[in-house]
This record gives sequence, structure tokens and C-alpha cells, in this order.
Amino acid sequence: MTALPAPTLTTARLRLRPFEDSDAAALFALQSNPRVLRYWDSPPWTDPARAEPFLRTCRDIADEGDGARLAVERTSDGAFVGWCSATRWDPQHRSISLGYVYDEAVWGRGYAAESVAALLQWVFDTLDAHRVQAVTDTRNDASVRLLERLGFTREGTLREDCTVDGEVSDSHVYGLLRREWAGPPTRTH
Repeated sequence: MTALPAPTLTTARLRLRPFEDSDAAALFALQSNPRVLRYWDSPPWTDPARAEPFLRTCRDIADEGDGARLAVERTSDGAFVGWCSATRWDPQHRSISLGYVYDEAVWGRGYAAESVAALLQWVFDTLDAHRVQAVTDTRNDASVRLLERLGFTREGTLREDCTVDGEVSDSHVYGLLRREWAGPPTRTH
């Protein structure tokens, strides 16, 4: 594969950009919060040094042409509010996987929908993707609402496919096809 430079994308309130080494402290604060990672399939970080391999992987994803993992910051004050990614790019099948994590301080403000929609637009416009897939814990109602609001269709359930915080859990698999993408949702607040 060839390199795929991580883009910088802007929305009405947010800027999505490649991660920088200076994001390590904010990234650790996010990834060490047990409420934020409640439905994640790996435990919250306990060591700030965990940020270093994460940031290295962000660069590797771009260098290997595997997609993009982007920091999300508020344009009004530059505050780091989370990250989103489109990775595991398969150019033959034109498919990619979506992921995201946001600080609980911004939950319910539409930042996830706004930033993920911008990333999806990039995926469809720049990569000419045909399919985007996302997987979420069946108990994560906010993630389910986000995916459905963005036009994703629930395609199935993976039974007992991972262990979250010592508890076996199920995951929903969602898909969004190019022909179904209607563009960013209209803000309702």
C-alpha cells in the first residue's frame, strides 16, 4: 500500500487533524477515564507512557495507507475533545472500519456526529469507499444512536465476542454503503 497522509478537516465547531506528540497528556486523560472506556474492549490506561505507542500507530496508519486516526479539537478554544478513525482500508473492496472515542465532558453536544460525519465525507470523497463498518457494544446506547443517526444499518450481532471490564459482552455490527450516505446530519440544537 502507499502512504495516505492523515487529513485535516474542519466543521462548524471542530477541527480534525493528525495527532501530534503534544497530544499525549490529553490523550492519556481521555483513555484513562473508566467512564469513557466503559464499553471499550481494552481497559483504561494506567500509565501515561501508553500514549507513545498509540501516537506511533497513528503515524503508521497513515504511512502504511491503512486510513486515518485523527485528533478532534474544538475550534473555539483548541480543546482536545476526542478522536475518530477510519482504518483497515481495503482498496480492493473499497471498505474501511470506523472508530471513535470522546471525552465525557462533551457527550450530548453533537460533537461526535459532527466530527464522524466529516470523516465519513472524507472517506467517501477521497478514498471512494463503498462500505464503512462499525462495531459497538450492544449496551452502548449513545454509540448506537450516533451510528443510526449517521445512516448506518445494523447488520447483525456478534454474540459474546469480547470481554469488557471482565464481563463477556455482545457487539452490534453496523454498515453504511456509499449509496446510503446522505451527508452530515442537520444539527438539532
